Amino acid sequence: MPILEVRRHSIRKTDGGSQLSQAGVALARKIGADLGMFERVVTTVSPRSRETAIAMGFAVDYELVTLRMGNSSVYDEVCAFDWDSVSSPFVGAAQLISNNESYTLYAHSLAALLRDIMTPLKSDDSALFIGHAGELEAALVACFPDEAHELWGGMFKPMEGARLTFSGEPARFTHIELIRLDE
Repeated sequence: MPILEVRRHSIRKTDGGSQLSQAGVALARKIGADLGMFERVVTTVSPRSRETAIAMGFAVDYELVTLRMGNSSVYDEVCAFDWDSVSSPFVGAAQLISNNESYTLYAHSLAALLRDIMTPLKSDDSALFIGHAGELEAALVACFPDEAHELWGGMFKPMEGARLTFSGEPARFTHIELIRLDE
């Protein structure tokens, strides 16, 4: 079965730039050294996502525009949501998906982008996607709406993410394994 590994980009510079810091490059190299090969490597258009994949030792096949800040209604809904009232960001994302049309469309469009990465792959292939906190959580909740999101923990830290199994007819994400780094 094809596997998709999704990871948050590595540590960025603290001066507000979009590029990785030296510590971020070192962390990405360390994580990448322990991974196998991927048939396809995809990142967002953000420099830190692309730099993460390259520091991990992978050539980028293509970049995606995820509309992260392109939709003002989604941005407004996320900012207006009372994140302190939920036990985890995944629970918050699930609540937004069930109650807010713009965020629902946003989360499901992110999930569709992940499915599009997987559709052309063969049964033993795997792919890597490097994205951003907030986007990854929304996409995973959209892919797995019936999971116990309160057990998934906090926002992904740099280089954390999940491993997803893609199978079935029609093909869809059927299993999730969260990837958390030891402190």
